[in-house]
Amino acid sequence: MNLDDLISEYAGIEERLADPSVHADQSLARKLGKRYAELRPIVETHRELSATEDDLGTARELAGEDAAFAAEAEELGKRRAELEQRLQRLLVPRDPSDAKDVILEVKAGEGGEESALFAGDLLRMYLRYAERVGWKTEILDSHPSDLGGYKDVTVAVKARGAQEEGVWTRLKFEGGVHRVQRVPATESQGRIHTSAVGVLVTPEAEDVDVQIDANDLRIDVYRSSGPGGQSVNTTDSAVRITHLPTGVVVSCQNEKSQLQNKEQALRILRSRLLAMAQEEADAAASAERRSQVRTVDRSERVRTYNYPENRISDHRVGYKAYNLDQVLDGDLQNVTQALVDAEMERRLAEAQGS
Repeated sequence: MNLDDLISEYAGIEERLADPSVHADQSLARKLGKRYAELRPIVETHRELSATEDDLGTARELAGEDAAFAAEAEELGKRRAELEQRLQRLLVPRDPSDAKDVILEVKAGEGGEESALFAGDLLRMYLRYAERVGWKTEILDSHPSDLGGYKDVTVAVKARGAQEEGVWTRLKFEGGVHRVQRVPATESQGRIHTSAVGVLVTPEAEDVDVQIDANDLRIDVYRSSGPGGQSVNTTDSAVRITHLPTGVVVSCQNEKSQLQNKEQALRILRSRLLAMAQEEADAAASAERRSQVRTVDRSERVRTYNYPENRISDHRVGYKAYNLDQVLDGDLQNVTQALVDAEMERRLAEAQGS
């Protein structure tokens, strides 16, 4: 779509959101609100650019009569160039999932109990980061380890209301293998160990995104295991769902209610099926144009957390900083921004080359 079409779409959504009947359908209202938030920076930048160009024209006319306006015209010229560049970047085609919420899974890998402990540290990092930026989090399923870490844990991360930037925009880059170098709590001789944790991030699918036929599901129930309340190991509340056409298996046991566990498992299943469909579409379109998060080889590390040097390194964009303690406390903004910027430069280059 060109700029005029986007401005027209923005005006149309603004008019629809003013209609009280639209808000009777919360799903529709949320969808329109998200799109409105996406388009707002484009429209506002365009409006500011138009006003700046008008002011620049006036200042240049007056500069011929009064030299004092020459400096103002120069400043307005710089501002116009900045706004033109910003608008150009805003008009670059976006990842279609950027406005979506996400399902984030953290799984212990190589390193045994130490890996499970670091999985817990990563979970805490993501929860703190979400709190900092105003996102809501909900743990859907978890399997704690003996020493207080996690064998695996699944969390939903949601934006609060309509925001210009969706959760997927930032967290999609977290997918891959995260390597930690530190002296484990289980190490008695003070030696530095290296272990790994896998992170899987998928956009959360809505009902309109993925239609699941109940006949394609095999649903098994079993007794929960691990720490919990009185219902653990006494009732068949845990649920395992197998999607027969694809073989995808999802299980949940966090809730005491079998129905709640089934609903959580279906949420995870929908997000995985949506991710699979998008990956297939990307591969069919062009393997070379697939986004870096979707092409990442899960067997290769994307980031290293070095405790002795207090260093964090992202190997995809060459990012390196020595504030690991702050990052693990949720100060992840600079890390994610480096990846967002790298993706934007790639998309901008593709747009200019096409």
